[in-house]
Amino acid sequence: MWAAMNLFIADTYPEAHLERFKQLGCRVTYEPGIKAGDLPKRITGHKILIVRGKQVSAETLKAGDPLVLVLRAGAGVNTIDVKTASALGIFVTNCPGKNSIAVAELVFTLMLGMDRRLAESTAALRAHQWNKKEFSKADGIFGKTLGVVGVGSIAREVITRARAFGLNVIAWSRSLTPARAEELGVEYCADADDVFRRADIITLHLALKPETRHWVNAARLAMMRPNALLINTARGEVVDQAALRAALEAGKIRAGLDVYDPEPAVGLADFADPILDVANFCGTHHIGASTEQAQDAIAEEAFRIVETFLKTGEALNCVNLAKRTPAQWQLVVRHYDRVGVLAFVLDAIRRANINVEEVENIVFDGAAAASCRIQLNAEPPEKLLDTLRFGNPDIIGLDAIDLSH
Repeated sequence: MWAAMNLFIADTYPEAHLERFKQLGCRVTYEPGIKAGDLPKRITGHKILIVRGKQVSAETLKAGDPLVLVLRAGAGVNTIDVKTASALGIFVTNCPGKNSIAVAELVFTLMLGMDRRLAESTAALRAHQWNKKEFSKADGIFGKTLGVVGVGSIAREVITRARAFGLNVIAWSRSLTPARAEELGVEYCADADDVFRRADIITLHLALKPETRHWVNAARLAMMRPNALLINTARGEVVDQAALRAALEAGKIRAGLDVYDPEPAVGLADFADPILDVANFCGTHHIGASTEQAQDAIAEEAFRIVETFLKTGEALNCVNLAKRTPAQWQLVVRHYDRVGVLAFVLDAIRRANINVEEVENIVFDGAAAASCRIQLNAEPPEKLLDTLRFGNPDIIGLDAIDLSH
């Protein structure tokens, strides 16, 4: 287990869970009100940084000596400079799926609230106006077609609840197959545009990536049916907000939004985006995951990640490990489990000027022998293989595998 470790929590966190980190031996710095721009001055000396929505910039990461782990107490990591973290050898982890139910509940809050015009109705009542005739106008959602874009954990919770409301569900994602759609009990759409053409209600559940930025553009918005409802609880940048505002101003569609592009980086701020003044809009304050149930589940997962990291060095839910290394060859070295064997092997590889990309050593039952898999960035020459085969009596056998085939 690691020695006592400094942990910095830079966003609001359930205080009941703070003591648990201390019981692990962590020295906890809790500054939920810190501004993202001040993190570089405060992070030095901490090995673990926990954030919710706060921006973690390249400057923060570079200042974070000896920072080794950034944990997003939530699902997405778009607020973290993952590329810089990877270049610095800093693990970036998150808590996927733990807020799925909370976000799915908000999807239906926006859906039903828009249909029944709850925000406008409440505003009228607060102004002491009784207008039953006006606010009796609602379509109802039973029997309508719900289009689900993206089928991750949140979308699956939405699909489960859609059945109870009597919605017909169609779905699309890059990974969805007809067989998987059948398992989920939804109609498979091979083309995302079919969802926009057919659905009465569309709910977005796409991760923010370069290819999904402004994925919902003017062309797709123009495909939507008259009076159709677009719900976005994913990321604001997935939608071209200027195009959405234009579509709302034209009176063709409606929107229920929990996320915006841009949106304030802090919890309390002025927010004067023009889309807020458009009719056919209902919004919340990026609070999809903000239920006590969700926050407790995320806190439990965050504790599990930190505890595992401290005890084993493994970063659970790590998002920035290479799916495949640049390795072209793999050595499998069976050897007696004795001092100096692997040091001999690795030194011989170094002398051959070959880079080791990945190493895994597995010990057999009884701890007499082991097998080490070593991934290399180049083909090992016969001279190196001979050195390994005959240069150490504790090496039992050796195989070289071409990974390019």
